[in-house]
Amino acid sequence: MIKPATNPPKTIDELVTRAQALAGLTLGELANWANIQVPANFKREKGWTGQLLELFLGAQAGSNPEQDFPDLGVELKTLPIDSQGLPLETTYVCFAHLLNVSGVTWETSNVRNKLNCVLWVPVEGSRELLPAQRRIATPVLWQPSQAQLAVLKQDWEELMDMIVLGGVEHITAKHGQALQIRPKAADGKALTDAIGADGQRVKTRPRGFYLRKQFTQQILLEAFVD
Repeated sequence: MIKPATNPPKTIDELVTRAQALAGLTLGELANWANIQVPANFKREKGWTGQLLELFLGAQAGSNPEQDFPDLGVELKTLPIDSQGLPLETTYVCFAHLLNVSGVTWETSNVRNKLNCVLWVPVEGSRELLPAQRRIATPVLWQPSQAQLAVLKQDWEELMDMIVLGGVEHITAKHGQALQIRPKAADGKALTDAIGADGQRVKTRPRGFYLRKQFTQQILLEAFVD
């Protein structure tokens, strides 16, 4: 039996050790040990798995814009995988600001901060498995290579240029090689301010930055096929 963490990890090695101890366990087992009920499905509770893991790993940042483990500079990301170990969906990185962004650079952006060092925790995500049956796989501690950083920076700059120039409504999921921007809201009724084509404020759906499946798949392949 593994108990929820009472304190944040003091080192990255301690964090990785905690994550490795969860590998092979089911979400149901962890939830039982934490006295938490497992959702019947994740349609309305997409962040439940991440919150459960945060409980056992000792994360404290919550929904703040900093990393999940700010003292260590590490972000936690769960990654649903299929039976072949391949990512099933894109990965949410952070909220995309649509106003007052003209002075922001890639180096000072929240995307760069969030992806500086990531602890990836793959979790079985096949729909035929009930949430309680899904097992946690071996975690991967990842820092982007120079080549990966270059691709991410190029994508971010192109997307931010479109936002600054009033083209947010023209951004589609096809933009970006590794990083994309998509609507991020519970429903289409939620609206936020953005820059319009003529420089005026307009209402639009909130957006978020996401990593493409091909990008996270490469991270897993490089970690396990060496």
